[in-house]
Amino acid sequence: MTTTAAAVIGGVDTHADTHYAAVLDPVGRLLGSRQFRADGVGYRLLLTWLGSFGAVQCVGVEGTGCYGAGLTRFLRRNQIIVVEVNRPDRRQRRIRRKSDPLDAENAARRALAAQDAVVPKDTTTVVESIRALRIARHGAVKARSAALNQLKDLITTAPDPLRAGLRGKTLRAVAAEATRFRPNAARLTDPTQATKTALRSIGNRVMNLSDEIATLDTQLRHLVATAAPRTMALFAVSTQHDGLSKREIIRCLKRYIARQAYHAILADRGQQRTSNRNPAALDDL
Repeated sequence: MTTTAAAVIGGVDTHADTHYAAVLDPVGRLLGSRQFRADGVGYRLLLTWLGSFGAVQCVGVEGTGCYGAGLTRFLRRNQIIVVEVNRPDRRQRRIRRKSDPLDAENAARRALAAQDAVVPKDTTTVVESIRALRIARHGAVKARSAALNQLKDLITTAPDPLRAGLRGKTLRAVAAEATRFRPNAARLTDPTQATKTALRSIGNRVMNLSDEIATLDTQLRHLVATAAPRTMALFAVSTQHDGLSKREIIRCLKRYIARQAYHAILADRGQQRTSNRNPAALDDL
């Protein structure tokens, strides 16, 4: 039978498909533990279950930036204080072995004691949108670098007549040229034709990834300008036309940060806090 308390503290051990929750009273007594699905229905059931023991004071969640991200957003939308708790260290886990109920209880106890508890990142703002696009861009850049390295290896081992025509060119220029190759598909037993086919395949990949990166860069510039217009305005001054090297440009940007960006960043952060307190402002973003 459920006993209603004045206030309770929850703890959640998060996983990809299910979450395990535990609930404590203010003096640390375990009131119950239960498993829920890791989806919208499960989140509602979890919060209702926690509330059946009393007013929810806060919930300690493991992995708020990973498996617990969806639950964290749901709890915050329902005005529940969420704290991120660290997972137990490996020594403790070896001693007591893996146990979802115990991990959930441990999360609740850490939240109750404010032990290793931090406020999780807000994943409902434009900053989260920037993070998502940066992940996509990072993957595209990494894939393009791998493709360019493959292109370099193929040029090194290509038959002499083909290699001679590609020598002295940048890898990106070779990639663009390779997209125009017309190898004979009926003669792939010939290493020259096979190498041309491989170069064209990788060249097309490089060009497609470059287009993807350019599109993501445009989208990111728009989002960053929305999130931090004052800071972006500081870097709108072009240094390329002055004939500066990349190293000198970086040095100039560092000086901007040291001399001017500080106050702009503070102003942008203040604007974001105001927007976070105003749901209508978030919709506008």
